[in-house]
Amino acid sequence: MDSSGYNDSILQGYLTYCFLCGRRDRKLDRHEIFFGPYRQKSKEDGLWVMLCHYPCHLGPDGAQYDRETRKDLSELAQRKAMDKYGWTLDEWRQRYGKNWLEDG
Repeated sequence: MDSSGYNDSILQGYLTYCFLCGRRDRKLDRHEIFFGPYRQKSKEDGLWVMLCHYPCHLGPDGAQYDRETRKDLSELAQRKAMDKYGWTLDEWRQRYGKNWLEDG
């Protein structure tokens, strides 16, 4: 865990490129997949990715504002976390409050 409370991303590792578009030549922002009351848990569980500041993070289709982008990232994060940590669906719900998997 670094001094900001972040564990390594289980979605991206240490790679420094935009998770959505793959670009390396733009300013990158760290984006926690789950926010609000789940932000700290996202940091602890490694459920974050690097996104280019604009457009992938703050653009109209970016992770901060676009419902579909947020949903896709949430589903991926849930799958990765349940697999990595061996959580059941009930354990996931207990930790993050909501099931993001359509087949769950």
